[in-house]
Amino acid sequence: MRMWNAVIVIPALLCFGLAGPAHSQQTSNENSRKLVRKVAPHYPDLAKRMNLSGTVKVVAVVSPDGTVKKVEAVGGSPLLVDAAQSAVTQWKFAPGTESRETIELHFTP
Repeated sequence: MRMWNAVIVIPALLCFGLAGPAHSQQTSNENSRKLVRKVAPHYPDLAKRMNLSGTVKVVAVVSPDGTVKKVEAVGGSPLLVDAAQSAVTQWKFAPGTESRETIELHFTP
């Protein structure tokens, strides 16, 4: 399994308020939308048993009303990708023009 050792440093760290070892970072650029609602990813049981940690990077297409239309994984462990995509699909952003948001989710057992 490939582990992501280098992580892009991103200014805003969004920690999930649930008891679960996942953290999120959203890239900062002029098109970045304010996050209104976030849903923590469910840490997969198999990943927990394997003591698997890692980062999943996704790109979310956000519609003008702030809902996430599409989430595409661009890196990360296959065991963690589904959980990341499922969570980000439920996120809500502030209204604005359609945008692509790059998000990193960090999983630590």
